[in-house]
Amino acid sequence: MVNSEPTDSKRNHPSLSYKWIALGNTTLGTLIASLDLNIIFIALPTIASELDISLFTMVWVIIGYSLVIASILLNFGRLGDIFGRVKLYTLGFIIFTFGSGLCSVSQSGEQLVVFRIVQAIGAAFIFSNSIAILTDSFPSNERGKALGINQIAIVLGSVLGLVLGGFLTSYLGWRSIFWINIPIGIIGVFLSSTYLKELGSIRKEKIDWLGNISFAGGLFLVLAGITLWSFGIISNILIIFLFIFGGLSLIIIFVFIEKFISKEYPMFHFSLFRIKSFLGGNIAILLNSIARGDFIFLISLYLQGAYMALSPVETGIYLTPVSVALAIFGPLSGWLSDKYDARFFSAFGLFITGIGFLFLTQLQLETSFVELLLPFALLGAGMGIFASPNRASIMNSVPANRRGISASTGTTLFYVGRSLSVGVSFLIMTSILPSEYVKDIIIDFRNTDTIITTKDIISASNNTSDSSITNNKDDEAIANKFLSSLHIIFFVSSILVFIAIIPAIIKEKHTIK
Repeated sequence: MVNSEPTDSKRNHPSLSYKWIALGNTTLGTLIASLDLNIIFIALPTIASELDISLFTMVWVIIGYSLVIASILLNFGRLGDIFGRVKLYTLGFIIFTFGSGLCSVSQSGEQLVVFRIVQAIGAAFIFSNSIAILTDSFPSNERGKALGINQIAIVLGSVLGLVLGGFLTSYLGWRSIFWINIPIGIIGVFLSSTYLKELGSIRKEKIDWLGNISFAGGLFLVLAGITLWSFGIISNILIIFLFIFGGLSLIIIFVFIEKFISKEYPMFHFSLFRIKSFLGGNIAILLNSIARGDFIFLISLYLQGAYMALSPVETGIYLTPVSVALAIFGPLSGWLSDKYDARFFSAFGLFITGIGFLFLTQLQLETSFVELLLPFALLGAGMGIFASPNRASIMNSVPANRRGISASTGTTLFYVGRSLSVGVSFLIMTSILPSEYVKDIIIDFRNTDTIITTKDIISASNNTSDSSITNNKDDEAIANKFLSSLHIIFFVSSILVFIAIIPAIIKEKHTIK
């Protein structure tokens, strides 16, 4: 399709003051979404204990949120191109705030999964339109800087989610982690509806409902198969059916619909993937997301589990180096990538991330804050260095009238990777350690008066009772298997981000018009 909009060099960009108004509003949207992503990780062991939910349901509290966003984000980006990005961005705030209120009154794990889906619908509207609004407001030579500053919202969300989430969970209860979204959401609705302007072109297009259904259905069946396999809930025959039918739906049926049925209004614009920078940048996003999508989740479980036994507050403090490093390197990388080759920064950020994961393959059952400082700082710095140059490279490579769908494509792949990351991690973990032992390590010890730590295991070794020695050896074997599963997961993560360097350095000088 021909691009009827003028190129960036010929466009009349908004005033200086409006650029920062748009940046402030979209930063607030990113803040509230990233806040919820991290705050749930810190509180999840406590939620699981108080609501007495299974480990399977606990995993789907995370996966369900990401799955819904991944499934609907692209069509929501298209809706923004059709009806206006600002309108749907504002609607996202309203739905997200309402969903947060529902989550705070959940009485069971199943209710929490459902109410998190409501949150996810609101977050999808926010994510699918915020980057496009920001890109519309800044010229191409300033987008890296703008996206880097916008990353501060991710930092604030991380810091507040980890530290404030730990504090709220410890002193006000886990329901309070959702209360914090309500005032932020109300402010966001007021600011976006009052101050933001529609700058993008409005396009009358149809929605690819068939493509969306096949994509969402296929992704759901694959993830359901992974998690059901992890916890041994159904037979191997049914698992194979889920994988085969899910994979066929996701790959064959979806591609057929996009190519032949919905070719005039496809969910995925395959023509955009002919742009090398767009293709390479999005592959890098997917691989990076699969590698690190489970990081905060697993580390939070490890730190609050039976062997480290930290409180939610202490866990938040342990994780602050990730956010501090991201705070320093995110905006700096965005600013530098406007002046120098963005591909170098994207690749270097992935390399740093891979080194951080390799450090975590040496994780012990009990690890001090100082010992975790370097790998956590590397992971935060790596994400900060990679994200905004890679995103700016993608957005600069596409026609202006495809920015909404382009932004949504990258975010969709991010959430696809995040969903797969959590599912595959638990598949690896439960292949080494039975799921009931994983639950004992992560959840069940909170319901008892005695927490069995590594120190307890060592001190018990002096007990001469044969039964005590046997129990001690069993505990030690379980501990070693749990640790081995984490080592394998983090090693796989390091391999994935190293591979992601290859597509991240791909560059295309020309865009599709």
